Amino acid sequence: MVPLIKGKSARESLEEQGLWDEYRGKFPFNPTRFDDQSLSVSSEQMTNDADLAYFGVISIGTPPQSFTVIFDTGSSNLWIPSIYCSSAACANHNKFNPGLSSTFKNAGKSLSIQYGTGSMTGFEGFDTVVVGGIPVKNQIFGLSQSEAPFMAHMKADGILGLAYPRLAASQATPVFDNMMTQHLVNKDMFSVYLTRNSEVGSMVTFGGVDPNHYYGQIAWIPLSSQMYWQITVDSVTVNGQIVACNGGCQAIVDTGTSNIVGPQADISSMARAVGAYSANGDNVVNCNSINNMPAMVFHIHGQAFTLPASTYVRQSTYYGCRTGLQSSNSDLWILGDIFIRQYYSIFSRAQNMVGLALAR
Repeated sequence: MVPLIKGKSARESLEEQGLWDEYRGKFPFNPTRFDDQSLSVSSEQMTNDADLAYFGVISIGTPPQSFTVIFDTGSSNLWIPSIYCSSAACANHNKFNPGLSSTFKNAGKSLSIQYGTGSMTGFEGFDTVVVGGIPVKNQIFGLSQSEAPFMAHMKADGILGLAYPRLAASQATPVFDNMMTQHLVNKDMFSVYLTRNSEVGSMVTFGGVDPNHYYGQIAWIPLSSQMYWQITVDSVTVNGQIVACNGGCQAIVDTGTSNIVGPQADISSMARAVGAYSANGDNVVNCNSINNMPAMVFHIHGQAFTLPASTYVRQSTYYGCRTGLQSSNSDLWILGDIFIRQYYSIFSRAQNMVGLALAR
């Protein structure tokens, strides 16, 4: 198990400094990581929603050097800053020094991961990576030499991707795949529990599920594609009326995105249905009306997954109350942390399924 910390997101840090609107103008939301064309080149496109916020500690090397990483089910590479990086984003993060590790081997390959705000570029190496007390030997990982400016506002040092190998830049073997092939987990699955309101206790559990984190039965949903953790959503309703995803749509369960992201027309329809209005690119609501706002219901594989208003509205000291509904130019929906906080999420590589159960 890896305890996760809910830090301030990059977005919250920027809001506090009064820089969010300027930043968002320069680097508009661009969920291009969900574009399969990126697979033909050795780069993995990632979302810039500046809200990657749950992270835990891993160590790399002998003796171990410690780093905080976002456990991201929407990407597949592990990378951390290196001592060879001179970007502003590396100045305020821990940096790996390969010269201090007796088990490090240079892979002799470069790595480039494209972000909506720029890119992370560097090179790849092999070393022992310890995740939740599990030593993964000979794990390939990226060492950054340059990083996009928005990463300077990220609390975590790097990212540990937990999606399928097909998504990995430069054909790198993901950490969990090595855990499976090295027989380091009881079952070929991992589970994610995210707390609300910055409470402690968020957790990634490798090799099984933790019954203390959910109620009732687990609903098992077969994947529709094995690249992201992608499933079919049948429809989205508010007050019993279909407001989005009419006739079905594709969605990924993504711990590395904070919001629920969907096509613009659908997101606008959902926002209208719950009484939100558009302001500065956000779907805004009156803070006093949260208790009277309707729930959104995602119908998936014959079951209903309900998100009450208290789960999808975010109160900010600086920007009032906004829904976590975000539009994109992609048909692929993202069920991010808003959804995962409400539903304990189990990612089964053995069955190629996602399990969802009401979080405690």
